[in-house]
Amino acid sequence: MICFRHSLVFFTLFLGGTNAYGEKASQLSQEDLTFFEIKIRPILATHCYECHSNSAEEVGGKLLLDSRDGSLAGGESGSIFDFDTPENSLIVQALRHDGPQMPPEAPLPDTVVNDFAEWIRRGAPDPREPEPQQVQQVVAPVPNSHWAFQSPQKPHVPEVKDVEWPHSAIDHFALARMEAAGITPSADADPRTLIRRLSFDLVGLPPSMELVQRFETASVEDPQQATETLVDELLASPQFGERWGRYWLDVARYGESNGNDGLGRNPTFPHAWRYRDYVIDAFNRDTPYDQFLTEQIAGDLLSTDSPEERDKNLVATGFLAMSAKPAKAMNTNFDMDVVADQIDVISRGVMGITVACARCHDHKFDPIPTSEYYALAGMFTSTETMWGMAGHEGLTAPSTDLHVLKTPERVPPPEDFEETVLVLESNTGKPKPIPKPKWPPGTPLAMGVRDKKEPADCKIHIKGDVGKLGDVVPRGFLSLCQFESSESLEISAKQSGRLELAKWITRPDHPLTSRVMANRVWMHLFGTGLVSTPDEFGLTGEDPTHPELLDYLATRFVEQEWSIKRLIREIVLSRTYQLSSLADGKSSDQDIPLLARHQRRRLDAESLRDAMLSASGTLNLAPGDGSIIRHRDILINLAGSLHQPSDQRSVYLCYLRHSPPPELMAFDLPEFTKSVGQRGVNTVPDQALYLYNNPFVIDQAEQFAQSAIASESNDENRIRSLWQRAYQRSPSQAEIADAMAYIQATRSELDSDEKAWSSLCQAVLVANEFRYVD
Repeated sequence: MICFRHSLVFFTLFLGGTNAYGEKASQLSQEDLTFFEIKIRPILATHCYECHSNSAEEVGGKLLLDSRDGSLAGGESGSIFDFDTPENSLIVQALRHDGPQMPPEAPLPDTVVNDFAEWIRRGAPDPREPEPQQVQQVVAPVPNSHWAFQSPQKPHVPEVKDVEWPHSAIDHFALARMEAAGITPSADADPRTLIRRLSFDLVGLPPSMELVQRFETASVEDPQQATETLVDELLASPQFGERWGRYWLDVARYGESNGNDGLGRNPTFPHAWRYRDYVIDAFNRDTPYDQFLTEQIAGDLLSTDSPEERDKNLVATGFLAMSAKPAKAMNTNFDMDVVADQIDVISRGVMGITVACARCHDHKFDPIPTSEYYALAGMFTSTETMWGMAGHEGLTAPSTDLHVLKTPERVPPPEDFEETVLVLESNTGKPKPIPKPKWPPGTPLAMGVRDKKEPADCKIHIKGDVGKLGDVVPRGFLSLCQFESSESLEISAKQSGRLELAKWITRPDHPLTSRVMANRVWMHLFGTGLVSTPDEFGLTGEDPTHPELLDYLATRFVEQEWSIKRLIREIVLSRTYQLSSLADGKSSDQDIPLLARHQRRRLDAESLRDAMLSASGTLNLAPGDGSIIRHRDILINLAGSLHQPSDQRSVYLCYLRHSPPPELMAFDLPEFTKSVGQRGVNTVPDQALYLYNNPFVIDQAEQFAQSAIASESNDENRIRSLWQRAYQRSPSQAEIADAMAYIQATRSELDSDEKAWSSLCQAVLVANEFRYVD
């Protein structure tokens, strides 16, 4: 039942008794860990350890920076951190030579200084050992028996006591674990709950009331057949690719601009949208996952039968060109920073392991020596990365070529179109106009990669410093993966090795690739993966709660020709997926991890916005056509807000780094600068304020109200219409009475019938029942 009283109604419905401040992180987030390993540790190792480490001949200022505790303790001058004002931190002042000077030779680039300020703003997350550690020399990896580094084996389906309960092999694995723990599964979800769950999970949208009623009727006769029919319809819907493609875009750190380069500049990527459309289309076509990965890692090296297939493969390589780059100015490590991002998106994004740590030193936990980091790096130093003009700002990034596609532009610019862009003059910092670039207007272009003319192996960069080079390392793969067969791949001296890397990653017996993707699919359907650290399958990650089930899913995934749709279908048709989320008298804290009960989940930012558009009747399901910045190669920091109102699905909004869509930014959007397999889910007061004040929410409430007023002749029928469109159910008599009383009181107070209905509609749209799926 819902109560309504002006301002308080929104906070009551939104917060729902949840303690926004009660959660404590038991470990670093993957995003913070990656930020430290890529942005902070290399600088400390290169510029600071010589004087401020346990191995220094004389420790400067009694300050040790080679451990977490040493950094926190500070030195003779006190703490190096000012968490209230990070820019005033002693270490930040020292790096910019504002008072103390570190390193003594010259101040570090502003990009590095700003990275340290951002690190402190995050709370200075530091995964290093508490005590100082001696710098280690490169050593060969030792054999490792960690479960994730062994090829998955298809397990036997376990026997269960309650032989009538399972519908599938998945159910056998789940029930066997429940029976061993002495618990029983919850009841099955009712048809309305199940169809809402399936609709949001598979297409990211609520079902219509008519579809709910049809499903409820069909479920009376044959619930299993009704569910199979519904699932097949949803999987065949074009909205499926928009929902599941958005998940992959997080992994691919998709963004339509570079993001702040550390110097305040943020150039657009006007051709990034092609990669977005490629991903959506790939999920709708159910492109086999091994092929999907190969196209993104080495699509430019694949033979094709048509111009359309060639263009598709070239666009796919945008996966490797999407990096958020630090400013090129005064950054001798710029090229290797780009390589580090490419290694990270493949290692964490595809294989679920963090290789970035091995850039400066042997990995502290997993058997990944620095030599193998540079064996991978050689493939990408042999690759030309093409992001385009970078807003014509050379201090951010040098301009590069782009793939010229053979398929004509769908929506070319007007014939009289002449692009003018704004850049900053390097000497004055003032904007100046320059004339789209070398390609004629309307030329179809795409970000991506291609092999350099002369591929070559890479040298080890000692402590990650491009100025301190060690031995040459032949291009190759990680030796931690223990395969069933001894098949080897030889890298051609005439190519970068990316094609061989793709073949290695997509081996059917690869220990990580199928497991990581199967776990992510499970996570998106259940809220938590069988491995709760979806981006970390190494020794610092969590062990699977159901290891045999994970291996069953991974091997089935490969057996079924790497079909993501078939994997999803098998999972959602299991009885385990279809359980109720409601607790009963026998429920315990172990129900959800042991799969005895489904997990109630909050809608993500995109689904929440799309559901509001759907409820108000304004949702436009037509696919997006390009991007609002498709002909704008500019600096966002000079142009101001580029976002425009849209009635299309959220996946087609303009995802600018450090300038995200305002309708989504309050609900745990990642920064899109690093690969993210699972978004955070936080509840903070700002979200309630957003739902109360945001123009988009207010506009949808007004549209919702106008539609209800126009379609129904009396207040009671209007209330029924609101509930059916928002919650896919009819209101109870008590809810009708409460809503009627609210309308009458608000109508009198605001002296407006429309405003009274808009107020009620806004309350309906921000209620927990609207924002959560059972």
